[in-house]
Amino acid sequence: MKKRGGYIFTNKRHHDRGIMSAILGVIADMSLVAVIYLTYIQEGNATRSYGLTGLLVLFMSLVGLWLGIVEVKNKDCYKLFPVAGIVLNLIALAGVALIIYAGVYI
Repeated sequence: MKKRGGYIFTNKRHHDRGIMSAILGVIADMSLVAVIYLTYIQEGNATRSYGLTGLLVLFMSLVGLWLGIVEVKNKDCYKLFPVAGIVLNLIALAGVALIIYAGVYI
């Protein structure tokens, strides 16, 4: 017996806050990786602009995390982008925390 495919009618959609959360997470992670790589190339001599980039990554991650959490609580949206944004922003926050910990204690 042939199984018929059906349509699912729903009002759910990808909201802008969830997509923005994922975009901020990707930008924050890429910026953090770039700063770490450039510092490694310069044998650990980081300039002030790298520190400013780290602060911007921290700010972007916090905003992206907030947007993702707000959007996950929304019942009329798909959860792909908000959850991806939350995970990516938590990775960036963990990276910044690790850099700060290494700078203070190592």
